[in-house]
Amino acid sequence: MRTPLGNLPARQHLPVTAAALAAGTPVLDVVIPVHNEEDDLEPCVRRLHAHLSDTFPYPFRITVADNASTDLTSAVAASLADEIPEVTSFRLEQKGRGRALRTVWTASEAPVLAYMDVDLSTGLNALLPLVAPLISGHSDLAIGSRLARSSRVVRGAKREFISRAYNLILRGSLAARFSDAQCGFKAIRGDVAQRLLPMVEDTGWFFDTEMLVLAERAGLRIHEVPVDWVDDPDSSVDLVRTASDDLRGVWRVGRALATGQLALDRLRRPFGDDPRDRELSGVPAGLARQLVGFCVVGVLSTLVYLALFSLFRLGTGSQVANALALLLSALGNTAANRRLTFGVRGRDRAMRHQAQGLVVFAIGLALTSGSLAALHTATATPSHSSELAVLVAANLAATVLRFLLFRAWVFPGPESGPVPASPASPTSDRSAR
Repeated sequence: MRTPLGNLPARQHLPVTAAALAAGTPVLDVVIPVHNEEDDLEPCVRRLHAHLSDTFPYPFRITVADNASTDLTSAVAASLADEIPEVTSFRLEQKGRGRALRTVWTASEAPVLAYMDVDLSTGLNALLPLVAPLISGHSDLAIGSRLARSSRVVRGAKREFISRAYNLILRGSLAARFSDAQCGFKAIRGDVAQRLLPMVEDTGWFFDTEMLVLAERAGLRIHEVPVDWVDDPDSSVDLVRTASDDLRGVWRVGRALATGQLALDRLRRPFGDDPRDRELSGVPAGLARQLVGFCVVGVLSTLVYLALFSLFRLGTGSQVANALALLLSALGNTAANRRLTFGVRGRDRAMRHQAQGLVVFAIGLALTSGSLAALHTATATPSHSSELAVLVAANLAATVLRFLLFRAWVFPGPESGPVPASPASPTSDRSAR
């Protein structure tokens, strides 16, 4: 069920006008979140400012986000802001890197927002490649990756193991495809941040991961940049506490995604510039993607069905085993196709869809049961392998019919695929159709 918020506009090259350049309106706002960093803050800001002044072709701003420091960090930040026109400082009275980033990014008027850690472990030569895809309109978010093959990283075995183990957990539990969630070197387009950040609940170190997972699930494009990275031996990050907080965050986000609690449709593709949503002669909208999704779900469902049939066949006849296995696999098949193939989320009409799926199941049952009956008519005592071969063939025919019924009857209309944009207005709001 779509929320009436409309889609983001099509990604375009950021309009940097001569008037904006003359006025010094920042195109890039780099946030440095800090907590008790009075010693490292000044050299970090001066080095970053010098690098941007020499290499970045547009106006920029550096924002020091001090979250509840108890040392002289605020005074150092204020002094830098007074001395350097492109530097500003912002004070928060509560700790939390995520809270600091969300507060500053939400208030910023810059079209591209970035952040980096105060220790500058990441080489600054990656900064322009990081933000260039956002300025050009190619991507929505960009991250530095220490785990890319061409990255050059110097750090201890302990941090290397934790980082890789954490990313394996993300891939296994949340199906994340980005390679490095924890690198403190990221950027996001301002229009995307305005929609995405209110959905991110975490205010600490898990903020980055949650933002990336939600962005990826919503179909946003995440650009990865290989970086040079040198570990900071004096880092004050509590690895054990951070790891436990991250695991709790993984559980919370995974549960929210599984139950459809997140209204990711307000960010969902297309924005009007997705080539997969163009009208092609003789090809219904979304058909190719639906076929791929349906085939994947179908293969998994067939494997589950065959396993259940073999299990039930040990204690009952072939007809009963077939009916039970097909019923259980059909319920899972309908739920998986509803979510993954046809993009229907939330609980609205879920029971109706399952009821319609059971009708489709009944048709499949008639096909497979009829095939088994024909086999037993032809051979009094067929082998188990013969039964499986007949069932596979019958299920292939039932699968084709199931897809057609799902697309035309169970999940018809806009829910069965993205609605193509009109060639005359590629950025039109499709949520109202």
